[in-house]
Amino acid sequence: MRPKWLRGRIRVDVPPPAILASLYAALIVAGAVLLKLPLATTMPITWSDAVFTAASAVTVTGLVVFDPGSQLTIFGQGVVMVLIHLGGLGLMTFAVLVLSMLGLPISMSQRIFLRDDLNQTSIYDLLLLVRGILKVVLASELAGVALLSFVFVPEFGVAEGLWQALFHTVSAFNNAGFTLFPDGLSRWVGDPIVNLVVPALFIFGGLGFIVVTELYTKRTWRSFSLHTKLMIVGTSGLIVWSVLCFAALEWTNPRTLGGLDSITDRLWASWFQGVTPRTAGFNTVDITAIHDSTAMMFMSLMVIGGGSTSTAGGIKVTTFIVLLLATTAFFRRRAQLHVFGRRLGTDEVMKVLALAMVSMLTVFTAIFLITISHDGNFLDLAFEVTSAFGTVGLSRGATGELDEFGRAVIIAVMFIGRVGPLTLGFFLATRSKPRIGYPQSKVFLG
Repeated sequence: MRPKWLRGRIRVDVPPPAILASLYAALIVAGAVLLKLPLATTMPITWSDAVFTAASAVTVTGLVVFDPGSQLTIFGQGVVMVLIHLGGLGLMTFAVLVLSMLGLPISMSQRIFLRDDLNQTSIYDLLLLVRGILKVVLASELAGVALLSFVFVPEFGVAEGLWQALFHTVSAFNNAGFTLFPDGLSRWVGDPIVNLVVPALFIFGGLGFIVVTELYTKRTWRSFSLHTKLMIVGTSGLIVWSVLCFAALEWTNPRTLGGLDSITDRLWASWFQGVTPRTAGFNTVDITAIHDSTAMMFMSLMVIGGGSTSTAGGIKVTTFIVLLLATTAFFRRRAQLHVFGRRLGTDEVMKVLALAMVSMLTVFTAIFLITISHDGNFLDLAFEVTSAFGTVGLSRGATGELDEFGRAVIIAVMFIGRVGPLTLGFFLATRSKPRIGYPQSKVFLG
């Protein structure tokens, strides 16, 4: 109990992003406790294994320290799947959906939390957006399960095949990259259904719910918002670039594309692996066998990530585009940014610069910390950190070699990659008027 002289004088205002981050941390703890239960695993796992797996699921990353398919029971796999769904779509989104279905009112504070969880700037029309998200999720995942069942049911039987289809659909749509097979999806490297359905799910989920809703409701280029136009152009350009680059770099590599039997399989693998690095950590070829140049290309794509209000991580495609536009405007001596007949303000430019700097410092600091206790291949460790920050889940084999300190670093990076932009948005939104004005000066740059 507080002393009398403190009562009424102390008021702690906790920002919504901090509360949301705390909720995600609590979800990780709850998930770890459930995974540690005997009925969740086929063999005992350590608390470190449980926390790492729960954190990877909640942050929709997909990095694993053991094989979920063989060491987790159906209950354990179900826990991972629920954590993926909650972490991918957002805790507040689920809370608002439940309240709406029960007919309960949504308070102003809940709307504020939802706004921050969905990375929006307004509290209006949020319920409409949430209902749109629910429709998109149900339609996408039902279609995914139905189509993937044609692959998994004939091979594993009805019950297990439907479970495999459901788990991988949820993992793909939420850009988690979790699979129940030790070699990923390599055995279906040439299967058209897997190579079309799984990428469609994680590309669709990575576009962002606002973009998907506009694609469904407006359907004409002229009526799309600037955000949707940038996401469509940026995503399309990055897909073409990544697929062609991966094919060119790995075509003759005997351990990846060069080892496949047919040209068709090589093309399917180039498509699948080319679109994966920005969002989901699935693989149909051995990632540990790719060239260093391909690994560097993957790292750049993982940092960019997917779309805002999506299930993907990274700095986001729109952030990357605005950075390019600002750079171009500087060299052309333009004071304003123009794109698709619209002007971007200074606030947008300052926000992406801050986000890029925070992201760069996070990745570099994590790489430095993890190399302190690990003397392995530097590129493998850097790849691991970048994958964790982008919540991608691709690995060159370093995950299983991490000690406790290394795991803690990766968990922290995954957490920052998932909820960090929320906290950053709060600080960016905090304004204070300067009491003193200072004379303008210049420094030498570049």
